Amino acid sequence: MEPPDSAVTLYGEFTSTGNRRVRYAVSLTDEELIFQRLTSSSTVQRNKTRLSLRDCVGSRAHSGEDESDHAAYFTAYFYPLRRRWMSPGTCRQRVEQSFRLAALQDPSYNLEEAEKWAREVRERSARLHAPRDELVLKEPAHRRVMLLVNPQSGRGQALSLYNSHIQRMLQEAGVAHSLVITERQNHARELVREMSLVQWDALAIMSGDGILFEVINGLLERPDWEQAIRTPLAILPGGSGNALAASVHHYSGSTPVSSEELLLSCGFLLCKGLVSRMDLVSIHLSSGARVFSFLSLAWGFVADVDIESEKYRHVGAARFTVGTLVRIASLRTYRGRLAYLPAALDNCNDQNNLQTSWPVSNLYSFKNGCSISELNSCHSNNSNNREENIRHSNLSGPGPTDSLLPPLDQPVSSNWVVVPEEEFVLMLAMYQSHLAEDLFAAPDSTLEDGLIHLTYVKAGISRTALLRLFLSMEKGAHLTSNCPHLFHTKVRALRLEPQSPKGIITVDGEAVEYGPVQAEVHRGLARLITG
Repeated sequence: MEPPDSAVTLYGEFTSTGNRRVRYAVSLTDEELIFQRLTSSSTVQRNKTRLSLRDCVGSRAHSGEDESDHAAYFTAYFYPLRRRWMSPGTCRQRVEQSFRLAALQDPSYNLEEAEKWAREVRERSARLHAPRDELVLKEPAHRRVMLLVNPQSGRGQALSLYNSHIQRMLQEAGVAHSLVITERQNHARELVREMSLVQWDALAIMSGDGILFEVINGLLERPDWEQAIRTPLAILPGGSGNALAASVHHYSGSTPVSSEELLLSCGFLLCKGLVSRMDLVSIHLSSGARVFSFLSLAWGFVADVDIESEKYRHVGAARFTVGTLVRIASLRTYRGRLAYLPAALDNCNDQNNLQTSWPVSNLYSFKNGCSISELNSCHSNNSNNREENIRHSNLSGPGPTDSLLPPLDQPVSSNWVVVPEEEFVLMLAMYQSHLAEDLFAAPDSTLEDGLIHLTYVKAGISRTALLRLFLSMEKGAHLTSNCPHLFHTKVRALRLEPQSPKGIITVDGEAVEYGPVQAEVHRGLARLITG
């Protein structure tokens, strides 16, 4: 047999756990666990199997169950990306690799050696995942996670998916967790608003996007919201939309997956425990209430499909496809006014620097038909405006100050763009990449870009053209479709005033009160476990 590679720092020869006559040469480098079966002839060897430690979630050592067995065992758990059997692309697939150590008759020595191997596998795997800006959870063995599961989400399978996948993954990683099953709407919101967070290193949510909406708003309603909102959050897809889970998977650089493949991907990321900052958007409703959003604000076609497709929940993610076809068949238009603060102009009041798709003379104010020049004189004292904004936002309770938004009953500032059109098919403000598992709605979005990706479709688009847009959205190609009715821009804040008497507005897929609404992004306010 040839000597181990020079990069190998740990080497041993062990037997198979299933057949003690089968022997393996096992090597450990800083990046791989390598093993190959040894044959009776030392000159003939089988191909080596290499498992990347980047794909390892945990490793453990243990003694044999039979008291007469003096051997010890070490097992490593991997979730490598591998090609699917029947479709293109890759997905994470579970690999469990175990070895039997019986070098001496002394069981304690064998167990000590097995523990050394298991420890080295865990430590080297952890070193391969460098923390971002020192945002990293504790080692898995010292990590405590509260896992909230909504048993009603999607097709009601979240709890069974936890039992069949996530429980085992967390055990393999050595992550201690407490399971909480939500019992009613706003249960999660009330729980995180009142409970002590000191004992938890992270809050994981296994549901659609609705429970995460509750958790984020519950954290921001606490007196200690500034510290509470830094609690790392994790999303495990258990619903029908799973937009944030699909976004997190996309940010990890992996090819698109869905259903249980997406669950394994997000479960793997939870086990690795890397934490990133995530933008949140503060949304003011017409009643004066304020909610915080991590995903989207929608009005018109998208909001209608989201809420009206609830009746098709039993078909899972396909509910959105069915809802889209039904709504296209009876396409509606919506009257309203839309304005936004361009991302490049949030700190600039020079009208000469305003760049937009329309001539400045075509822009108009939200209130009373004032012109842009009239707005310049009304808002010449910018410091007073900012003080008024802060005073107004502080009336909304705990949470960060909204310094870019005037009160809803006052006109927007002169450096805002006001959209000339008043007839829309939809308005969609996104701050994650995906609107659903198969809707790549904001291809340029990242977790912490400090941007709202604003898309709207004006009236006049045909049913066929709208259907093509949504079909192209599956691959994120809709923004390059050259559709004359589609507009897209990146903003820091926006305001919408619906004028149609009936309609639906959704925040993160949840219906909110219908009426004027405005929003501002807060960069990196929350923490999310990602890849």
